[in-house]
Amino acid sequence: MRPLPLLLLTALLSGACGQYTHGYFNWLARVLAYSRLRWQPYVEREEPARSSADCPSECTCPPSLPTAMYCDTRRLRHVPPVPARMKYVYLQDNLIQAVPDGAFDNATGLLWLALHRNNISSHRLGKRVFSKLDNLQRLYLDHNKLTSIPHPLPRSLQELRVAGNRISKVQPNTLQGLRNLTTLLLNDNRLEDVGGSLKALRSLSFLDLSNNHLKKVPKVIPDTTEQLYLDYNHIRAIPSEYFHKLLKLQYARMSNNQLTDQGIPTGAFNVSSLIELDLSHNKLHNIPPVNENLEHLYLHANRIKEINVESFCAGSGPLTFSKIRVLRLDGNGLRHGGLPEELDRCLRQARVINI
Repeated sequence: MRPLPLLLLTALLSGACGQYTHGYFNWLARVLAYSRLRWQPYVEREEPARSSADCPSECTCPPSLPTAMYCDTRRLRHVPPVPARMKYVYLQDNLIQAVPDGAFDNATGLLWLALHRNNISSHRLGKRVFSKLDNLQRLYLDHNKLTSIPHPLPRSLQELRVAGNRISKVQPNTLQGLRNLTTLLLNDNRLEDVGGSLKALRSLSFLDLSNNHLKKVPKVIPDTTEQLYLDYNHIRAIPSEYFHKLLKLQYARMSNNQLTDQGIPTGAFNVSSLIELDLSHNKLHNIPPVNENLEHLYLHANRIKEINVESFCAGSGPLTFSKIRVLRLDGNGLRHGGLPEELDRCLRQARVINI
């Protein structure tokens, strides 16, 4: 057999366990400002010599940024008074346990509100605490002790982060009215099912449901979704035509689930909009057919024993080839000697192949 004229990188790791991390996708997260780790939603600031007269003593209100109030990392146990002029309020990395109704009523022009990494619980979060914030665009409540998503939320909201809490269920009406929401982070919770609660999100483009207890994919995903993270769950199967309804989907991550060949319908991932697909750390014995537009495919740490070229290319003509640039198949027990001869013609644009 002729050698493949490709950049062939052999990465046989023991068991292939633990080799895939969130960092593999961080380049995309940084470009889109969607990092779900420790991204700080700051407006650039300069440390001032003094704060304005109406600024709470616990916080810093730079004269150079008259609408921003920085109260982060101060070991605060309460929400200080917020001057009416504020649009950006940062209260993350404190010891806040309660946010009562009326806490932000004096600053109804707020655009960004950061309350992540505190000790806020649902029963100590005012039921109407966000109801008067008609201009609020970004709300960060991740890494607290919430057992439910706050409701009601402002219709103006564009980004909602409630990752790293204790949420086990999303009530059907919780997200009603959030037609402007483009980003929803619900990862690292205790969700077993989200039902049809996502149906109301008509502008959603980024959805993270990773690291939950989902046994099946969400019943409804908005057809505006471009990035879908379902990794680190217990999903065994995908309904027929599920991804074909998501005409804008570009990035899909389903690693570290319980997917089998029987749970993947024929052509399930043959979606022309997909650029990146991650099916690593599952129980697949065969490579599912993918669209020729796909550029990044991760199948490492499965049970795949052979490569079928038809999974990547429907034909073998001069104009029929895959756009795959990165293909990972390490941790499957494949042998170099078993590679099909026509694979080099199909994967002619590949730059990295790990076997």
